[in-house]
Amino acid sequence: MPAKNKDKKYMSLAISLALIARGKTFPNPLVGAVVVKNNRIIGKGYHKKAGCDHAEIAALKKAGNKAKGAELYITLEPCTHHGRTPPCVREIVKSGIKKVVIAMLDPNPVNTSRGVSILRSHGVKVKVGVLENEAKKINDWFVKYITKDKPYVTVKVGQSLDGRIATSRFQSKWITSEKARVFSHRQRRYFDSVMLGINTVIKDDPTLKEFKTKIVVDSNLRIPLNSRLFDGTSRVIIACVHSRLKELEGMAGKINSLKQKGVIIIKLKQKGAKVDLKQLMRKLADLEIANILVEGGGELIGSLFDNKLVDRILFFIAPKIIGGKSAVSSVEGQGRDLIYQSVKIKNLVVKKIGCDYFFDGEVE
Repeated sequence: MPAKNKDKKYMSLAISLALIARGKTFPNPLVGAVVVKNNRIIGKGYHKKAGCDHAEIAALKKAGNKAKGAELYITLEPCTHHGRTPPCVREIVKSGIKKVVIAMLDPNPVNTSRGVSILRSHGVKVKVGVLENEAKKINDWFVKYITKDKPYVTVKVGQSLDGRIATSRFQSKWITSEKARVFSHRQRRYFDSVMLGINTVIKDDPTLKEFKTKIVVDSNLRIPLNSRLFDGTSRVIIACVHSRLKELEGMAGKINSLKQKGVIIIKLKQKGAKVDLKQLMRKLADLEIANILVEGGGELIGSLFDNKLVDRILFFIAPKIIGGKSAVSSVEGQGRDLIYQSVKIKNLVVKKIGCDYFFDGEVE
């Protein structure tokens, strides 16, 4: 088999292994590894979750002493720094691996290209860039999180053909079909946190047990103390405006009650009449929140688009017309004054799910 095809074959397998842990590794990236000797796979592994062995270590453990003189295929450059686990390059060198094939360099400024340099300095052959685009695609959220110190933000909406998420009487159940809703709920497992506006919390009183972290944007701290979000299964973060809390009576007592429930309250600057969302994103990154799914409502989603904070959209569109000036829109906020300023979506994938249509794309 030509070397080029061989490299793609084993790297493709490594990417498949990485995807097994999709939605479980936050804030760490998805990584897979394969150890090959004499065209035979002698070890496979993937990173299961933060604190567990990195993919290359898991694969090398399975290969054991046979790893000497073998080749290692890995989707991400091996780390050189101490984090939750020791540096991986040291173990690779110690194992006697003769060649390492890497899909993409580590985007982490602390580590990028250092792993390659150290391996080469110890006589290990290194090849970089095999299926690089595919490897970057599965870790697009990690690249943003680690390079820009901000979470990757995905907006999910279920709406009518005319862009409504509820009627003028705020009825929203159900716009999309059961098949679309089941598929939509499955997407939740790929995110470490969910974000929603206070109006959605008050109207729907969701539990959202699937998420490790629930984030509520609530400028005036209106969240009811008996909200079902406080079920004890996951962390709850509430983002509010610092100056508003001083103006509103009884806030000290409510803040104490929320803290007793384990709620993290982030007090932020005011931007316009709302929370400063850009400041919020920086604070969330400090809390190791890497990949956020936004589930409403229209005002929050519109504000995120206004602030250029959305990276990806998941829109489920039902072939229905609701109409009415006062019906609730999926994207509100200030919007754009001129057509050429409109938010553009690239790499759009469209699927039919039941009688509805699913749009999955990246924001340019």
